[in-house]
Amino acid sequence: MTALGFSIRDPTISLLDLSRLMLSAFIKVCLISESCLASLKIGNRPEQAPVEGEDSERGAESCGRVDGLLWYKDTGNHVGGEFSMAVIQANNLLEDHSQLESGPLSSLESGPQGTFVGIYDGHGGPEAARFVNKRLFDNIKKFTSENHGMSADVITKAFLETEEEFLTLVRNQWQIKPQIASVGSCCLVGVICSGLLYVANAGDSRVVLGRLDDDVKEVNAVQLSYEHNASIESVREELHSLHPDDPQIVVLKHKVWRVKGIIQISRSIGDAYLKNTEFNREPLLPKFRLPEPFHKPILKAEPTILVQKLYPEDQFLIFASDGLWEHLSNQEAVDIVHNCPRNGVARKLVKAALREAAKKREMRYSDLKKIDRGVRRHFHDDITVIVLFLDSYLISRGSWHGPLMSIKGGTGICGVVTT
Repeated sequence: MTALGFSIRDPTISLLDLSRLMLSAFIKVCLISESCLASLKIGNRPEQAPVEGEDSERGAESCGRVDGLLWYKDTGNHVGGEFSMAVIQANNLLEDHSQLESGPLSSLESGPQGTFVGIYDGHGGPEAARFVNKRLFDNIKKFTSENHGMSADVITKAFLETEEEFLTLVRNQWQIKPQIASVGSCCLVGVICSGLLYVANAGDSRVVLGRLDDDVKEVNAVQLSYEHNASIESVREELHSLHPDDPQIVVLKHKVWRVKGIIQISRSIGDAYLKNTEFNREPLLPKFRLPEPFHKPILKAEPTILVQKLYPEDQFLIFASDGLWEHLSNQEAVDIVHNCPRNGVARKLVKAALREAAKKREMRYSDLKKIDRGVRRHFHDDITVIVLFLDSYLISRGSWHGPLMSIKGGTGICGVVTT
């Protein structure tokens, strides 16, 4: 019993003393247990072992560990191989939400199976990202069932349906909570199904493929998503073509290109104040209100979609919010995943980005880690990373006999609301 502070083999301790010490130790254990229980009740949960593979698609939502502002799930299995996830919080309320679902992709028993990944980078608050985290995959399953299979059209319909559902929520809450009209979320989705990879993106998150080049035995980075950020010339050109009568559709403000001088992204779910003129008026805050009414949505919710076959040389996929890509290049991220053990590799990517963030501010990484949420946002953004390793044999089988996997990133971090 040395773990309790004494040894029962100590000859100097009498039976009475031993009894007293054991009683004291027992009381300490009870107090510790009570403290742990209280921390669970208020949401400051201690680290817990990952829970995985219950016979319910929602059964493993609470997987993962929490270490301060870091949430991570170092390793797990999906339909097409292994995965690793990590989230670091910077905002006072975590605005990044994410999920991985592996198993049935429709409500039909005979429907397709595969893996779904979602990265939802919120802005203006966490409400839109949280809503998408709850509804988008359900809508994917709904339209996959109706279509009797996965397709780009299924994913587009799911995005637009989720958008309409959120705008309905905004309409219902508008009078009592007008700021909900200024909340939105970037949405990056990946689906692996029947040997095909579907990538759908609205916003500026990114997915990068690590592809093996057999000739030189190197793994090269291949960016698969197209970003909708006004800093990109082609995005500005698209906005001008969609709004030819509005010379102020894109404005250079403080050396940053912004749509209507307000927001950098051109596509999102939410941002109702730039989708429908009924929300661009009082009681919305003046900084979000446009001087003149608009007659068609300024931002779009429709994603750009890539569909391609997966090949044996395709080694892994890195899905991440823009917080990662602000500090790491595509190839730097791919090199880290390729050269490090799979277990915990998402966490390594997050730490590599934080080290770069610290270096840019000429500070030590150890000092950056001491900065609390909220203030931390001045040094880096919320960062979410999901790495999917690709097993060509498992992907080619197209069926899954293992336990279902459903996991939500960031569960248990302080400031995360999951209801």
